[in-house]
Amino acid sequence: MIPVISPRLDLRGLTKEYSGITVLDNVDLAAGAGEAHALLGENGAGKSTLLKILSGVTRPTSGAVNVDGVTVDGWSMSASRSAGIAMIHQELQQIPEMTVTQNMFLGNPMLRSGLTLDKQSMVRRAEEVLSTLDPTIDPTVPVKSLRVARRQVVEIARALLFKAKIIAMDEPTSSLMPSEVQRLEEVIRNLQKRGVTILYVSHKLDEVLRICSRGTVLRDGRLIANIDLAGKTDADLVSLMVGRELVMQTHQSSAQEEVVLAAENLCWPGKVSNASFTLKKGEVLGISGLVGAGRTELMHLLSGLQKPSSGKIFVRGQEMRLGSVRSAIRNGIGLVPEERKLEGIVPLRSALSNAALTSLPGFSRQGWIRSRLLRGKVKSLFRELGLRPMDPDKMIRLFSGGNQQKVIIARWLLAESQILLLDEPTRGIDVGAKQEIYRVIQRLAAEGKSIIVVSSELFEIVSLSDRVLVMRESRITAELKRHELSEEMIMQYAAREAAPLRSTIQ
Repeated sequence: MIPVISPRLDLRGLTKEYSGITVLDNVDLAAGAGEAHALLGENGAGKSTLLKILSGVTRPTSGAVNVDGVTVDGWSMSASRSAGIAMIHQELQQIPEMTVTQNMFLGNPMLRSGLTLDKQSMVRRAEEVLSTLDPTIDPTVPVKSLRVARRQVVEIARALLFKAKIIAMDEPTSSLMPSEVQRLEEVIRNLQKRGVTILYVSHKLDEVLRICSRGTVLRDGRLIANIDLAGKTDADLVSLMVGRELVMQTHQSSAQEEVVLAAENLCWPGKVSNASFTLKKGEVLGISGLVGAGRTELMHLLSGLQKPSSGKIFVRGQEMRLGSVRSAIRNGIGLVPEERKLEGIVPLRSALSNAALTSLPGFSRQGWIRSRLLRGKVKSLFRELGLRPMDPDKMIRLFSGGNQQKVIIARWLLAESQILLLDEPTRGIDVGAKQEIYRVIQRLAAEGKSIIVVSSELFEIVSLSDRVLVMRESRITAELKRHELSEEMIMQYAAREAAPLRSTIQ
């Protein structure tokens, strides 16, 4: 690969050790002004550590960060920002109740005579910067009123406000619908024209190949390659990232005729309208649709997190109490939520404790937990699911996203749940971990578990599902059998008006 001459960003020999364990080992990376550069690797490859060093959150054990030939000293967030480096995090660092302007100037307000806030000047300046990215964003509205895509634009505007030369974007499209992804790509191209260097982190390799011209691949903390992306394919990148060829398993249906769950005319005003469908034993039922179509809300109704305004849910022919998580659990329903870190785990507890959350009464005798029995059962499930590292006592926040998902799935298997609701099960998970989750889903279905998968990735839905329900604007607009499934057909129903389906309950 042709080296970058006079790079805007030049990382030399970055190494980071924690308690004698090397998590980043002598990594070099160079990117020019106006370049979109991909940072690639599986979870645990060292990407997050590199970004923490770049943003000044942590100090490297050795190595240097250079911007326009000048070494960044001090290893602090303020030193990084002063050098022109900004981060757009996957979980946006914003205060929802504050306005767009207030979020943009958070920590660095404009003052009048050095004493009072110059609110008018801040609004004018925010408006100027936003006009170059998305002039439709009102700087005076609360940031919580904006969709995720626009909130990302606000973060980018904040970076430009403080003259960022380098913007690192961590999984920026994980919560965006296709049209919003296209808009973000336009924003990135405009930033490149202005000479801003983009460091782009994403597990969506089709995006990487569209947006970035060059890339750096990490594996187990080591530099594998700095490569030109022109002419490369998804398979080429996967091979470099995981060190082996990944083969997607062909779809194998385990669906039986027995109906284990039936929803009848479920309603949640403004969220879900007259949702009726069935789920069979051993079936993988996909639910697709654009962001905001009502998919997650439907999962909340089924799991008891939200009580419907009307409708019924039957489990094996028996009507279930609505709006009760305990009732759902007793009926064998378990939810793996979309917001894994916020709703799925207790970050400061161990993997074992997280897996046991819903099952402790079953492992208790006269108020005492039978720890040896519990540990044995959990470790057995972790081995079956391929948890890595196999350390039940390690805090769950220290595991990769894919392994956190395995712990949550283990929670419901420990509770002997027969119906699993998987909401965006591979969101923010690397390609290798995705394949492992796919295999787990197919194996559980083969064992007779019934699974509902909600996913924004059409390839995933088509590959996994025996049948797919498509939602649009709170309604189920289509039910597609296996032989009808294609990405094009799903999008056709997701993006157009269609009459709601008749009830499929038998």
